[in-house]
Amino acid sequence: MKNETGDVWIVDDDRSIRWVLERALQKAGIETRSFETADQTLSALKTVEPVTLITDIRMPGSSGLALLEHMGRQYPDIPVIIMTAHSDLDSAVSAYQGGAFEYLPKPFDVNEAVELVRRACQARQDTLTPKDAGVADMVVSGDIIGKAPAMQEVFRAIGRLSKSSITVLITGESGTGKELVAKALHLHSPRSSKPFIALNTAAIPRELLESELFGHEKGAFTGAYAQRKGRFEQADGGALFLDEIGDMPAELQTRLLRVLAEGTFYRVGGHTPVEVDVRIIAATHQDLEVLVLKGSFREDLFHRLNVIRIQTPPLRERRDDIPMLLKHFLKCSAEELSVDAKTLSPKALELLVGLPWSGNVRQLENTCRWLTVMASGQEVMVDDLPPELQPGPEPGTDMPVPGNWEQALAQHAENRLAQGDKNLLGDLAPVFERILLAAALNRTGGRKIEAAELLGWGRNTLTRKLRELKPDTGDL
Repeated sequence: MKNETGDVWIVDDDRSIRWVLERALQKAGIETRSFETADQTLSALKTVEPVTLITDIRMPGSSGLALLEHMGRQYPDIPVIIMTAHSDLDSAVSAYQGGAFEYLPKPFDVNEAVELVRRACQARQDTLTPKDAGVADMVVSGDIIGKAPAMQEVFRAIGRLSKSSITVLITGESGTGKELVAKALHLHSPRSSKPFIALNTAAIPRELLESELFGHEKGAFTGAYAQRKGRFEQADGGALFLDEIGDMPAELQTRLLRVLAEGTFYRVGGHTPVEVDVRIIAATHQDLEVLVLKGSFREDLFHRLNVIRIQTPPLRERRDDIPMLLKHFLKCSAEELSVDAKTLSPKALELLVGLPWSGNVRQLENTCRWLTVMASGQEVMVDDLPPELQPGPEPGTDMPVPGNWEQALAQHAENRLAQGDKNLLGDLAPVFERILLAAALNRTGGRKIEAAELLGWGRNTLTRKLRELKPDTGDL
């Protein structure tokens, strides 16, 4: 395609990136002009305009976002493609909120980049609708991490929706971070200053779910001693996140559909309509289309929810992200427990990257909590990993019989005593406590007060045990 309306401008301080794009675009019949800085580009804009502009975000002098802001004010019809090696959510959202035509994370596929430029040039020729100028103030959010292509698609979707309050359905396996995506959608939306209310419909008994959603009037049922606002009213003006929507009982699906259609509802036991303005973000690990075919989920409600769909990828489809996720969660776990962050040996890291992670990111996060408490040194070795994650025994070796931990402990004690070991209780008791402590912290997601309650300890005791049971104080 010969570009008749002008050149495509490439702005990047990395000479190799400029060269690759120049060669690829010129081979595709697209004329180019390159600049090393945004300031050089701004000077050139005084005399000539490009048909499309591709710019890096981080460069010496003015940033790519500053250039994007200038283009939005002065040349709103010119598509701007933002490139960045920092492929995080905030970069994507900043690009889209600033009016970028598209977001291109490095490293990129050259053919895909050329096709993207073709689309931008075509959009320019079709007179693209002007974008809003300016870059909105961003709230830093490091909760969603990923550079894998599947995660970049999630970032793009959040960025494209950042000026919208449209209904979104998030699908994906359990533990893939659907609630984090929902929070990010809200955080980067026009409703970000209003409440974000979450409700897991599968975690609430069905007889209480109606009251949780819609509230109740005083005397509506036994124990209703006062009027109570439900989640819809609590989320008024903001967003309501309905997790595991596929588990919602049929009778409540009907009520939810009516609220989505009319924006009003009645509290349980009430006769006065309540009007709300709520953005709905729903999520499920189930296939709603299959549930519709089975008759367990309303088809009309499905279509109401399935306006925009975002798919969260399983961890096995984004293995390149596992090392950075491990580092992040080990750091977070250490901060929660006020200890130094662990590091992973190369062999331990290799093993963890290759695991199937059926529980996805949630399982990986809990593993990092376990390692923070249980690993026997500052560097995590393969032998330090939870037993269920360690490689299986070599063929012909004996496997311990699962389930009888008392017998296994007795056998271990016999072996130690036969070797002439002394102070057996002093050696093993801290290990026993450390295992229980790790299990309780995993169960509570690192919340120390709740973990102390599970163990029958006071908060001070748990804090003391965390200090005493640092990994360098004991070993099996």
